[in-house]
Amino acid sequence: MSDIIHVRAEEIPPKHKDEHDGYAYVRRDLVPRNCTGNTLVSQYEIPPLKSAYPYHFHHKDEETFYILKGEGLLRTPKGEQIVRTGDVLFFPAGPEGAHKLTNTSSTETLVYMDFDVIHDLDVAEYPDSGKIGVWGKGINRVYLQENDVGYYEGE
Repeated sequence: MSDIIHVRAEEIPPKHKDEHDGYAYVRRDLVPRNCTGNTLVSQYEIPPLKSAYPYHFHHKDEETFYILKGEGLLRTPKGEQIVRTGDVLFFPAGPEGAHKLTNTSSTETLVYMDFDVIHDLDVAEYPDSGKIGVWGKGINRVYLQENDVGYYEGE
């Protein structure tokens, strides 16, 4: 991609996700994955008392959040802490970058920008549920780690 991208968040169609109890979000991909080499910029809105994603970490991708509006509870390997408007949060690749952000308000939406350094292929782990996700190169799958099989099984 060699073009400059100039957008306004309100002009980007939102993607809604409300699949599971306790999880919901509205996402606008301002700089979409397919328009860049390794940058993704999205705006997220998390409804009251919800989280966008379960506790997880990436093996390759890095994430940076900038809280635009609201207050939330951030869980990391170092514990839990309150985050609020104006906070910048960086999550490195690997277990030390594990995170989950939950909107703690019962009335206000939590809004943040998510700046990602992405790779062609990434693996995410979900320590609480024992899942592993594989993303990129046409793959978008989640597996239970307990279903691990031997390398040559089925060959």
